[in-house]
Amino acid sequence: MNQVTLISSKSPPPVPPPQDLYSKRKQIYPKLAHGKFRTVKWAAMAVLLGIYYLVPWLRWDRGEGVPDQAVLADFGGERFFFFGIEIWPQEAYYLAGLMILAALGLFLVTSLFGRVWCGYACPQTVWTDLYIWVERAFEGDRAKRMRLDRAPWSFNKAWRKIGKHIVWLVIAFFTGGAFILYFHDARMIAQTFFIGEAPLAAYWFAGILTFTTYALAGTMREQVCTYLCPWPRIQAALTDEDALNVTYRYDRGEPRGPHRKGESWEGRGDCIDCKQCVQVCPMGIDIRDGPQLECIHCALCIDACDQIMKTVGRPTGLIAYDTDTAVAARAVGQPTKYRLIRPRTVLYSLLIIGIASLMAFGLFNRGTFEVNVLKDRSPPFVQLSNGDIRNGYTLKLVNKAGDARNMALTATGMDDMEIEIVGLESDSDGSLVLPVAANGVDRYRMLVTIPEEAVDGRKYFNLVLTDAKTGEVSINRTSFMAAGD
Repeated sequence: MNQVTLISSKSPPPVPPPQDLYSKRKQIYPKLAHGKFRTVKWAAMAVLLGIYYLVPWLRWDRGEGVPDQAVLADFGGERFFFFGIEIWPQEAYYLAGLMILAALGLFLVTSLFGRVWCGYACPQTVWTDLYIWVERAFEGDRAKRMRLDRAPWSFNKAWRKIGKHIVWLVIAFFTGGAFILYFHDARMIAQTFFIGEAPLAAYWFAGILTFTTYALAGTMREQVCTYLCPWPRIQAALTDEDALNVTYRYDRGEPRGPHRKGESWEGRGDCIDCKQCVQVCPMGIDIRDGPQLECIHCALCIDACDQIMKTVGRPTGLIAYDTDTAVAARAVGQPTKYRLIRPRTVLYSLLIIGIASLMAFGLFNRGTFEVNVLKDRSPPFVQLSNGDIRNGYTLKLVNKAGDARNMALTATGMDDMEIEIVGLESDSDGSLVLPVAANGVDRYRMLVTIPEEAVDGRKYFNLVLTDAKTGEVSINRTSFMAAGD
């Protein structure tokens, strides 16, 4: 066992220093890092912002009378469009399934790589990164920004501060503006928004998103991740000692201290206590203090440390993606093992595959017609002057096909029933045919009457609607109420 291992084995894992529960925010001036992880963050920011701003403008031909926007939450038309998929209100469980899949995917990624979502893909991180880039463009890097904030007000300081906030507000506005494009036709909103003819909701939500983006990414930043977001606290239940996290390898770095050129590295660790890892951290923490709730695993400290290690002639990787198990094993001279396949990762993967398979099966095998029967509650029934009992219903017919339909209505399960559709005459043979528009929802008022002598408490009957052209059948069971129920 070499000397470094002997020394490291006596050094326990670092423990974060105690913090005040309530304290005034300290301004953080993150320094620009250079390296592979910084490059990945630039790429992730460009791709994610590009998707957010460009997707509402994509078109998808769905035929005449249907919106051609590829991704659209059309509340007026009661549908959600995602390229070739249409989700109706009755199919909200698909949206719930997507949310469950997203949550399980996040659980799986977290159990493997820690808070990598927070470091690269979280909207708060992406827009904060963009805001810091703008701030750096106006005020310079860390040292210049600190000097500018300490300097008295002058024309130079004023134009830099004002210019920065103007650009922040512009970005915030386009953030809110892009958001409303997902709920209205993008081209229509672009033509009417600035002349005051867009829907009121568009202005309302654009204002909300403008304010929240400016406040959260511009002024609150790390406070959102530390105090507002619940994910850091949930993460503790999803990770274990075998999860890959951004880790300071104390087995190699301790004991730390300044190092002069030409000095021996014997009897000491590789960490020279330069604090570059702290200066590049957007959360303002010291990764050498061990796992911390504030750490978003952006890995910028890895880039900063690797540069220093190259400068002083030591191997890179003093800070790296590693597991607690591996670090502890190296500290006592044991071989390291990495277990990506563990019970929790297998469970999350199986759940994702299972739920995704069920959703795909449901989407590819769903029908093109649905019937919802809503019975009147007040009054539950009406007794006519001749003694007959009448119940009222609302029929909601959902046609998911691109062609109009004629649906023949019949009923089974009760004798002596008389069915009337308000505003619709029966055919010469007494049958009722309900026209249903293509890609839409039609509602009909239905009255069901039976003679008083045929009433025997609560009864149930089936409404059967049959497509006269395709033969597709939809059956809906509902109740009939009378006195004494």
